Amino acid sequence: FSTPHAAITPLPTVEQVDAQLWHVSGQTNQLLFDPSTLALTLQSGETQWRLSATGESDLILLHNGSPVTLNPAAAGAVEVSAYRTGYSAGVKVRLSQYSADNEPLDLDLTLLITLDGTGEELVCEIIAPDNRDRIQELVWPGSLIPDDFDHTAVPFMQGMLLPQTWQHHVWLYDQLSFGRGLYMPWWGWQQGEAALWTMLETPNDAGCRFEHPAGGPTRCATRWVSELGNWAYPRRVRFSTIPQGDYVDMARAYRQKVLESGHFVSLREKIARSPRVERMLGAPVVHTSILYHIQPDSSYYHKDNPELNDQLVTFQEREKQLEALATLGIDNAYVHLDGWGVRGYDNLHPDVLPPCEQAGGWEGMKALSETCERLGFTFAIHDQYRDYYLDAPSYQERHTVVDAAGNRSIHGVWYGGKQSILCSRFAPGYVRRNHQALLAHGILLRGAYLDVFSVVPPDECFAPEHPVTRSQCLQFRGAALDSVRAWGGVVSSEEPSGWSIPHLDLVHHGPYPLDPNPGKGRAMGIPIPLFNLVYHDALLTPWSLGRGAWGIPENDLGRLHGIANAGLPYLGITPSEDELRQVQEMMAVQKRLAFTPLLNHDFLDAAWRTQRFVYADGTEITIDLENDTYNIQWPDE
Repeated sequence: FSTPHAAITPLPTVEQVDAQLWHVSGQTNQLLFDPSTLALTLQSGETQWRLSATGESDLILLHNGSPVTLNPAAAGAVEVSAYRTGYSAGVKVRLSQYSADNEPLDLDLTLLITLDGTGEELVCEIIAPDNRDRIQELVWPGSLIPDDFDHTAVPFMQGMLLPQTWQHHVWLYDQLSFGRGLYMPWWGWQQGEAALWTMLETPNDAGCRFEHPAGGPTRCATRWVSELGNWAYPRRVRFSTIPQGDYVDMARAYRQKVLESGHFVSLREKIARSPRVERMLGAPVVHTSILYHIQPDSSYYHKDNPELNDQLVTFQEREKQLEALATLGIDNAYVHLDGWGVRGYDNLHPDVLPPCEQAGGWEGMKALSETCERLGFTFAIHDQYRDYYLDAPSYQERHTVVDAAGNRSIHGVWYGGKQSILCSRFAPGYVRRNHQALLAHGILLRGAYLDVFSVVPPDECFAPEHPVTRSQCLQFRGAALDSVRAWGGVVSSEEPSGWSIPHLDLVHHGPYPLDPNPGKGRAMGIPIPLFNLVYHDALLTPWSLGRGAWGIPENDLGRLHGIANAGLPYLGITPSEDELRQVQEMMAVQKRLAFTPLLNHDFLDAAWRTQRFVYADGTEITIDLENDTYNIQWPDE
C-alpha cells in the first residue's frame, strides 16, 4: 500500500540562524528562540508575539533545605538540538551546571519547544528530574512584551477584559488554577484584530504570575509550582494564535478543547444521569437559614451586642414561609438551607448532626423536607467538609492538612471559631456518613451544597500518614461531590471552576471580581462572560438581583447580568411584588435558554456599559447598565 504523504502537512523546518538564535519555520507560524534568555518570538502572519526573557526571580530551588532564587537562563551549560515528532518540530534544550554563590547546584532542566499540529501551535514542555536540589517554582514562558498587546483576557471569576493602560491597580485574588483568580486554566491577549491565548495543559500545579499597577502595563506569565516538593512530572503549556479574533474566539477555542477532551458534560447529559436536575430549569433559588451562632473566638463575634451572636428561626417557621411563597405562584424552587446543624451555620464541621434541637431537631427537619416535597420544591442543605473545627467531636490534629514546613493552619475567622483544614482524603467518608444518616432518618434530602470545594484552589498535604497532591485533592473533592449524585441529589458547590464541571449541576454564583474584594466594590477591569461562553449549557448559575450585590459591580443591577447570562434568579423567602415580577422574568429566560450555548458577546458603546449577548439559537439579549434596561430579541419574533 502506498502512503498518501501529500495529504500530510509538512513539518516545520528547524535551523540555527546564528550563534544564539534558533528558527522554527512552519507554513503559517514562525518561531524564534533565544537560548541565552529563554525568550520566544512567535510570528503569525503580520502579527508578532514576543514572550519576555526570564528574570532573576523566576526559578526557586530548594538547596540544602533553604530556598535559592535563580534566573532559569543562568545555566553554565546550554545544549540545543533540533527535535521532531511525526506531528511537531522545534528544539530540545538542556540546561545544566547551575550555581549559587559559587556553589554548584544539582539541577538539570530540559525544555521541548515545538510548533505542533496543523495549527502550528506553540507548545512548551518542561522536564526536570528530582535531584538533590528540587524546583519549587518556575516562571516560564514569560509574559508577553507590553508593546505586543492592547488587552488581556483572564477568566478571573466570570471573566475580565483588561486594557493595557487601565487606570486602576488590578490583582488576582489567587494565582493558581481553579480558584477565583483562574476559574479556567487559560488566558489570552488581543493585539489589534489578532489574538493569542494560552492554555495550561497540566494545570493542577500551575497558574500565572500576574501584575497590573495603576496605568499598566499588564504582565501575565506562566507559573509552575512543585507537587509535594517535587517536579514530579513534565509540565506543558500551549499557545494558539487567532489571526482575526478576540476574547470570544479564545473562549470558543477553549470550549472546543474541553469538548474534545470529554471534560465538557452538558446539562442534557446531567439530566439524563440524574433526572431531578430537570426540576432546576427555571427554578428560583430560595437561600434561607435556621440558626446563626457565633462563637466567642470567631472574628465575627459581637462583643458589645451579644444578642446578635444567635439568630434562630425554627424549621416549622420556615415551613410556613415556604407555604406562603407557594401561594404567590411559585410552584418550583430550589431551597438552600443554611444553619440546620446541631450548632448552626459554619459550626462544628464535619460533625453537624443531629439537626438543631432548638429549631425542632430531627422531626422538625423531616417535616420541612416533606413540606418542600409537597410544594414541588427541591430541598437541599448547605454543608462543609474543608473547614475542620477544633471543638468538633471527631477532631484529630493528625487529620489536618500539613504544609511543607510541617505546620497546620489554625484560624478563627468563621462563625464556629477556631478551626484547621481537614485533609481532603477524609472528606468523602464524612460526606457519606452524614448524608446516609439524614436519609436514614427519613429526611427527603434532594440536594447538597458542599462549600468551597469548587472555589478554593486544591490543597496539598505533607502529612506522612495521608500525603495528598493537588491532583489527588481534586479527585477526593470530586468523589465527595459525586457521592451526592449517588443518592439522587442535585450537586452544588460555591463557584464554577473548570475541574468541577463534570461533577456539579449547580453553583452558588459565578459573578465578577471587585475591588477591594468580591463582596462589594467597583469592577476589576471590564466584566466579560468568559466562563459562560464556555460552560453556560453545562451548569446552572444563579444571580442576585440587587445593585452592587455580591460579585456585582457597585453601579450595576445584578438582575441585568442574570438575564443577559440566562441565569437562575435568587428569590427571598418573603418577596415583594416587584421582586417576584423580576424573578419570574429571569425564570422564563433561563428555562428557555438553559440548553443553548452562549455564542457571542460584544460591547455596543465606548464606555463598556451596553452589552449584547447572542445565543446559539439566535436569541439576542442587550443590557444597558447605565440606564438599567434590557431588551430580548427572540429568534421567532
